[in-house]
Amino acid sequence: QVQLVESGGGLVQAGGSLRLSCAASGRILSILVMGWFRQAPGKEREFVAAISRGGGSTYYADSVKGRFTISSDNAKTTAYLQMNSLKPEDTAVYYCASARRRGMEKASEYDYWGQGTQVTVSS
Repeated sequence: QVQLVESGGGLVQAGGSLRLSCAASGRILSILVMGWFRQAPGKEREFVAAISRGGGSTYYADSVKGRFTISSDNAKTTAYLQMNSLKPEDTAVYYCASARRRGMEKASEYDYWGQGTQVTVSS
């Protein structure tokens, strides 16, 4: 079992920045990839970014590339999502997820999910 807890969501003005955190506990050595997804009302859950356990590989959706940065701490127990130049269309509930096998853009590739944290970007 892996437990994931997100934090850092909130309300921010367009053009501002926000940093999300996802703390993992439990069988963390089983985690190969950690990722971030988001879901806006009436829309499908969409991939945002992912990072490999060693931190050597990162992946981004085209919509956030150049603005968002995914990272992890030295112990690889916490994933971060630094969000810069935020736009109103970034408004969504953001979820972190972990995969025991290589996960990428598909939500079905991930095994455990956090509770989600709301990010609202005002114009």
